[in-house]
Amino acid sequence: MTPKTSRSSRTKRKSAGARRTDQFSNDRLVETLVAGWRPLSRLDVDGFAILRSRGVSRRANCIVPIDPPSDPEGLAAALDRVLALSSASGERELVRILPDHGHEGVDAALADRGFTIEAPCDLLELPLDQKLPAPDPRARIETGPLPEDWFTASWRLSPRDGDGARETLHDILAGTPAVHVAIDEEPPESGAGSGVTLIAVGRAALVDHGRARSAVLNQIATDPDHRGEGLATAVVGTLLAAASVQGATRALLEVETDNAAALALYRKLGSRRIGAYHYRVEE
Repeated sequence: MTPKTSRSSRTKRKSAGARRTDQFSNDRLVETLVAGWRPLSRLDVDGFAILRSRGVSRRANCIVPIDPPSDPEGLAAALDRVLALSSASGERELVRILPDHGHEGVDAALADRGFTIEAPCDLLELPLDQKLPAPDPRARIETGPLPEDWFTASWRLSPRDGDGARETLHDILAGTPAVHVAIDEEPPESGAGSGVTLIAVGRAALVDHGRARSAVLNQIATDPDHRGEGLATAVVGTLLAAASVQGATRALLEVETDNAAALALYRKLGSRRIGAYHYRVEE
């Protein structure tokens, strides 16, 4: 005789399963990463997205495979069209590749064309349906539009090269609702006004896909004079807690493979590596 399962037990199992972080499809993962650092313009052609943002940052100025043709002839023709359109902008050919997430054929085809690899990064995931660090009491948390004082501090701590780069970065960061965390040189309760210097910042872009929401962490920076004080840990822990309150079920982090300190921090917080990406660039 098959044992019966009580309705309450079935309900508990169903509820636990509903809380479990669902798996990304390849195209949804790529779209989430794009939305977490939203380009100023996008043109979709033959299963690829051409991203442009006045030359500021690789992520916002590259070609990204979304759902490329799987047959070699179709892929070759699509690459011909996409690369021709991209080159018309006058920027170098740069293709973002996630080899563990459906881009193997594109990667091989570009290698055959002489494209080389640069800027390899690890892709990390951290489920937010677990015990998370408490927000740091020093942290200032703002959710929604881009706060101007936060952006001013972010630019000071992590500037970009190029004419008009400050305005372009502002437009990129303003493109997606986000949690913004900053730590003052003095605690907020000290009564200091807006003139207090912000010495650490971070951002978690809130990206919705269906009924689920992800937090894409980026723009984490600390003042060089205050490094070694645990500020990065405080900022990231606060971002995770605040993103969870905003309904995010997972956090995604993109870390350069040679950034040992950041990788160690994220592993300590419970992240796991779900893949990697690199750029293919034409010599």
